[in-house]
Amino acid sequence: MSDNIKSPASKPLFKPLERILDIFEAVGHAILSFLQSIGAMAMFIGKAVKHTATPAYYPRLIIKQFVDIGYYSLPVVGMTALFTGMVLALQSYTGFTRFNAEGAVAGVVALSVTRELAPVLAGLMVAGRVGASIAAEIGTMRVTEQIDALVTLSVNPFKYLIAPRVIAGTFMLPLLVLVGDIIGIYGGYIVGVYNLGFSSGNYIAQTWDILERMDVISGLIKAAVFGFIVSMMGCYHGFNSGRGAQGVGTATTYAVVSASILILISNYILTQVFFS
Repeated sequence: MSDNIKSPASKPLFKPLERILDIFEAVGHAILSFLQSIGAMAMFIGKAVKHTATPAYYPRLIIKQFVDIGYYSLPVVGMTALFTGMVLALQSYTGFTRFNAEGAVAGVVALSVTRELAPVLAGLMVAGRVGASIAAEIGTMRVTEQIDALVTLSVNPFKYLIAPRVIAGTFMLPLLVLVGDIIGIYGGYIVGVYNLGFSSGNYIAQTWDILERMDVISGLIKAAVFGFIVSMMGCYHGFNSGRGAQGVGTATTYAVVSASILILISNYILTQVFFS
């Protein structure tokens, strides 16, 4: 009879321990999954860079990506840069009037646009437009087994799909940012001269005097890095897309989110390197 007697306090003693172990198990599983994803991404990027840096190339596909990534993104980047420069001039003037430093508006607009705003905003806009498009296109090819068909035909998918997009993204985003610099500074000029009453000659002279070559070059280098990130994230998530429409949608979302986060992180690192 004593064998059938169970202690009422035995079960409650083990429940907290089981819950703690479950928490550790969940955290460990999340960490391992994250590290596995980082490793898979690093291996994919290394393989993509290898095939991008070595021949053979597909010039027709590269030119097509130049047009898709560069030319068709120009209206979005141009509109973003124009209104960013205009708003920045208004905000700078509003703040500087408190310190009687209205004359610094032209310099602040020029430095802010060339160093930070044009590269970052162009990168984010291109990530939303091009990164999603790349992920959806390659993800659809994965779902419909077109990538497997390329392998069957002895065509390297990295040469045919990844390399043209990475090359185009890396080279075209600096050109977009250069155009964005001009349009953004011009937007500040429009507000400064026609709305805030600055002299046209003085505004241009102040912009020209304060702007240095390194300010523009640093923004273009950032743009090249951002273009590489956007194209690579779109290719990676599309290439590893899950099956079905839901898998393609998830890959598209991950491509935009991961590219945007990496752009912001790399922007801080590059800014620290250039202007520390």
